[in-house]
Amino acid sequence: MLPRLLLALVLYTLATPLWADTVWLDNGDRLSGEILLLDGGKLALKTKYAGQVLIDWKDIDTLSSDKPLLLRRQGFDNDHSQRLAPAGSGMVHMQGERSQVLPLAEITRLVPPRPLLEDRVWEGNLDAKLDMERNDNKVDEWKLKGNTRVEHGRWRHVLRGELEHETKNGQKVDDNWELEYDLDRFFTEHWFWRAGLDQHEDEFEAIRRQRVAGTGPGYRFWDDELGRFDLIGQYNRVRLETDIGDRDFATSSLELDYKRLLWGTRLEFYANAELQLPHIDEIDYVLDSEFGLRYRLNQWARLSLLYELDQLRGLGQTLSDRRYLIGVGVGW
Repeated sequence: MLPRLLLALVLYTLATPLWADTVWLDNGDRLSGEILLLDGGKLALKTKYAGQVLIDWKDIDTLSSDKPLLLRRQGFDNDHSQRLAPAGSGMVHMQGERSQVLPLAEITRLVPPRPLLEDRVWEGNLDAKLDMERNDNKVDEWKLKGNTRVEHGRWRHVLRGELEHETKNGQKVDDNWELEYDLDRFFTEHWFWRAGLDQHEDEFEAIRRQRVAGTGPGYRFWDDELGRFDLIGQYNRVRLETDIGDRDFATSSLELDYKRLLWGTRLEFYANAELQLPHIDEIDYVLDSEFGLRYRLNQWARLSLLYELDQLRGLGQTLSDRRYLIGVGVGW
């Protein structure tokens, strides 16, 4: 029985492809591992001895890879490379449907082909917070916040969601959820057009349901392995549903989406904020913002610290709601 198991293990090992990518630097150093992604002037290389490392593309002399890669030089079109081989200083030999020697300076992105959408880049986070109090009152509160984005070609899909539930002495006192979907179409490396839908429902607030549909231009300052920064301006139609009646009106909004990796990519700072200017006399502005830190315990586990500020100004009064959340989560 044992020889059969050993033979099966050997055959499995031989049948499993072992990708060996090599990067030669300008200073003569050589790194081996697996190419994960080139984007924004940074090459992400997964090594056995140091985990994932980021290398400045301009510091690479040449490289080799035995696995298929999608190679982008300009615009949003990709070339299929079956193999990359070194071809002298500052050059690489691409072998595939057509073989050619390319300057490294012309290559702007490398990504392994994915199922369904070959050139997709997918990332996301899911954070959870649980608060249990056992004193004069029995309070159980939990909250989930998540976001994910998929980018392929000229398209980007962004999905955000939030779910909150609280009970006090066995009775439900808070129950709300929000879901937002945005679709971006890029016309250049920086300019894009966004269309989005947002729905928010709350069982215990005066406004039971809120729906927002908006569209407008956006500008991507950067989006790479170290972070991103987007600004989006939109024209929106808002519908509020309450027990005493419904209200429809238009707004103009400015949204900020920022993320930055620090401390060797283990610490992540992020900020999301949207300022709405309703086209009605009763409300001057509505601010919905969050700022947070995530500490990466490993490739998927996170510790998170979040500060939320929601603010409404109207009829000479300013109402503010501030929340601090500490929790755990997963990232991909």
